[in-house]
Amino acid sequence: MRWYFDFISPFSYLQWQKVKRMLDAGHAVEPVPIMFAAVLDAVGQKGPAEIPGKREFTYRHVLWQAAREGVPLVFPPSHPFNPLPALRLCIAAGCGADVVDAIFDWIWKSGRAADTPESLAPLADVLGVAPDAIGSDAAKSGLRARTDAAIAAHVHGVPTLAIGEALFWGNDAHEFALACLEDPGLLGRGEMARVAELPVGIRRKA
Repeated sequence: MRWYFDFISPFSYLQWQKVKRMLDAGHAVEPVPIMFAAVLDAVGQKGPAEIPGKREFTYRHVLWQAAREGVPLVFPPSHPFNPLPALRLCIAAGCGADVVDAIFDWIWKSGRAADTPESLAPLADVLGVAPDAIGSDAAKSGLRARTDAAIAAHVHGVPTLAIGEALFWGNDAHEFALACLEDPGLLGRGEMARVAELPVGIRRKA
């Protein structure tokens, strides 16, 4: 299994708490940091924080979900923010669960800035990453390769949990993903199978 995420996404932070429980239970899940903006460009969409009205709703919805799930969540100083430094730090530090956890907590548990290498310098030091590693060619190419692979796998948003070729998008789809993990044939039966071939009745003009 692969779990695609971007630190810019508070819903990724929420689902990460559930992914950690999967890891603790012995499931093999690879965290894959990707650039959400590149995915949006590939599918021709705007992010929810780019749409007036939807932005405020999304922020309130995620705060409500966090409270319901018992997850502490504090928004960083600004949002949307540039997630590249945080994503590249993750790659430079090895993308392990402890690294992903530390960066998410820095941004979404403590509400700290992560939009420049300078703002992340104290965390990079704790993770044992040299300051220049965040902007290194290896970190940049590593992020680009992961994002390109996600787009090729038809990932259209974050967070997304991939179980084989099946993609489960969103924190609120986690229980659905677990159900399909428990019953691998679920998507191939009955109406679940039929909707995969459902004809398109109308298309909006571009």
